[in-house]
Amino acid sequence: MQELIFMKNYKNNEVLRKSFFELAVNTFEINFEDWYQQGYWGERYIPYSYVDGDQVIANVSVNILELIIHGEKKKAIQIGTVMTHPDYRGKGLSTDLMNKVLEEYENKYDYMYLFANESVLDFYPKFGFKPVEEHLFSMNYTAKKSPEPANIRKLNVTNAEDLRLIQKLASERLPVSQHFATHHAQGILMFYCLNVFSDDIYYLENENVIVIYQKEDNHIELFDVVSLNEMNMKDILDKIADEDTEKVTFHFTPDATDDIVLKSSITNEGLFVRTHGEHLYPLHVKHPITSIA
Repeated sequence: MQELIFMKNYKNNEVLRKSFFELAVNTFEINFEDWYQQGYWGERYIPYSYVDGDQVIANVSVNILELIIHGEKKKAIQIGTVMTHPDYRGKGLSTDLMNKVLEEYENKYDYMYLFANESVLDFYPKFGFKPVEEHLFSMNYTAKKSPEPANIRKLNVTNAEDLRLIQKLASERLPVSQHFATHHAQGILMFYCLNVFSDDIYYLENENVIVIYQKEDNHIELFDVVSLNEMNMKDILDKIADEDTEKVTFHFTPDATDDIVLKSSITNEGLFVRTHGEHLYPLHVKHPITSIA
């Protein structure tokens, strides 16, 4: 083994980039190649890695974004893609990389956070991260008695025109909620569109709104609503629901309105948060699923 070299932000280095992608596939079974080729790896996604020769063998990635909390923008860092090649585990490489990230971004964020899987829940508290409960919101739904016909078109991410439409709305969108949402997270959203929800993206042509959802029997799982203008969530639901719909589950924090009565249940997605100064992470919220790195 050669001496390990620390590298960061090497997306234009083809050899290291491809090695990084290979490690991600082998570790998480996620493929960044198409996401990169489509131009969605922006300046806000920065890998911090150890390299052995021309092979990326350990990584901690930084996502620079903002959180919208009660209508105010807060500086945030989301940690993701924490991984080490099996041959190099147990050497403290992830610890070293985490410390490099903490040192570089000290005093530059209000919130630093990540979503951990069950195998590493003891790792992150060593760096000052604390586990945080999330709440999953839902509502009972009653269909309108005389619904207006909705002009809905399913989008195809292999169609260049559809993909441009998704990217345009993603880059110019308003936050899905003023109570709690993310901002500058379009790169993560585009990854989800390409790799997770590619079969669940719909365009409401009259409203110029993209809705990402799944509908099964009487239940809608609503993952995101991407709009350039302020919207009424109930109006959106009336467009995508049918007469059999009885329940909607939100995978983000919807704004409370008079026409939406929300219920919530505690959900554990492995969220860990490190705050700076006097900032407190809000209670009773759900981080948008389409901006989880």
